[in-house]
Amino acid sequence: MTSKETKATLHERLRLAREMAGLSQGQVAKKLGLHRPSISEMEAGRRRVTGEELAALARLYGVSVDWLTDTTDNQSIDQSRIELAARQLAKMAPKDLDRVLGLLSALRRETGTDE
Repeated sequence: MTSKETKATLHERLRLAREMAGLSQGQVAKKLGLHRPSISEMEAGRRRVTGEELAALARLYGVSVDWLTDTTDNQSIDQSRIELAARQLAKMAPKDLDRVLGLLSALRRETGTDE
């Protein structure tokens, strides 16, 4: 496996952060005053992201610029996904959170990973 295969890239982090923030490319573009294809191109790695855009994206997604630009291994990506999911869970109403926790418990039982 090459180092390129094991490292997360900026465009992968941009996509992940957007998805975990629950936003579409169109919503992000509108909030930042850009065209939707610009967001798509950034996430595909075909368009450079300016420093100003990077800072705005980090604020919008609730992550740090350091997290977006850190190209560490995929284990870091997995941990970051968990942290982003936790942020979303923290925003939920208690009854909705209980439903999600019940679903997670059912999934663990179904897959045999219940501890």
